[in-house]
Amino acid sequence: MKKSDFDFRLPPELIAQAPLPERSASRLLLLDTQAQALQDRMFRELPTLLRAGDLMIFNDTRVLPARLYGRKESGGAVEILLERVTGAHEATAQLGVSKKPKEGGRIELADGSHAVVLGRDGQFFRLRFESPEPLERLLRRLGEMPLPPYIERHADASDLERYQTVFAREPGAVAAPTAGLHFDEAMLAQLRELGVDFGYVTLHVGAGTFQPVRAEEIKDHQMHREWLNVGAGLVEQVRRARARGGRVIAVGTTVVRALESACRDGELRPFAGETQIFIFPGYKFSSIDGLITNFHLPQSTLLMLVSALAGREFVLQAYRHAVAQRYRFFSYGDAMMILPPG
Repeated sequence: MKKSDFDFRLPPELIAQAPLPERSASRLLLLDTQAQALQDRMFRELPTLLRAGDLMIFNDTRVLPARLYGRKESGGAVEILLERVTGAHEATAQLGVSKKPKEGGRIELADGSHAVVLGRDGQFFRLRFESPEPLERLLRRLGEMPLPPYIERHADASDLERYQTVFAREPGAVAAPTAGLHFDEAMLAQLRELGVDFGYVTLHVGAGTFQPVRAEEIKDHQMHREWLNVGAGLVEQVRRARARGGRVIAVGTTVVRALESACRDGELRPFAGETQIFIFPGYKFSSIDGLITNFHLPQSTLLMLVSALAGREFVLQAYRHAVAQRYRFFSYGDAMMILPPG
């Protein structure tokens, strides 16, 4: 299977550049896998698609303001986009700079502190931040929210709140689990009233999530690493949901990757550590029944994951429909929901 099998035409004007005024005001494209049918809905209608006893699982990672600006010792401007925090004063990062710095090179930040280049880790640079305060605190003071590359503007004050889910609590991501951005407190309260249960995993989304698939044969693609935690309490919640006949609905592809990484021999077990799981058509899912997700980039690993769940041809049909109906795409865009047969 080739990456070109997952291509689609997307008019640039459909790429959402800002969120809607209200989180739950987005549209929702429902994919009925049994009937192979599409329904145009609104996200506010989500409670009508769920039932008491269902378990929705969210990613509670919190996005760090992970974009920094500085200058090399030569005076050249540098943009630092953290990929992941690796210690109290260390991180791996992408560097936007005309000439890549060498090991030992120093980058001066806006407050006069420095980031020192320790070396390379593949496409990323290893940095040590020479500051008396922990890196997370420095980021809160100097950093900018790391909006994705397809959003063609700088982050502003509103993004500090809107490029973050309302249930975010575990800092460590440098990209948002965007399916969760559609949920506001009113929606969560309505679902609780319905009898829907909530569970949480943590997967710290890295900047590698935006890296393109470069291998033409998708089986040759090397996935980036991300850290996750699936706790024993969540595993027990899934067990109880199954026992009562409830459905397990993942909110976002990051939740799917976390749960499937924690499955051993088809059984979900507690797990904390790194994953490089790559899910594409032919994969057999063990942990979920349905999925809420945003629309993803052409030829991306996330589109491949969704295709593994609902079928490549059906998913691409849904994407063509979404384009024709002028849905909003990507991080600040609209949502889709895949429901299982029955």
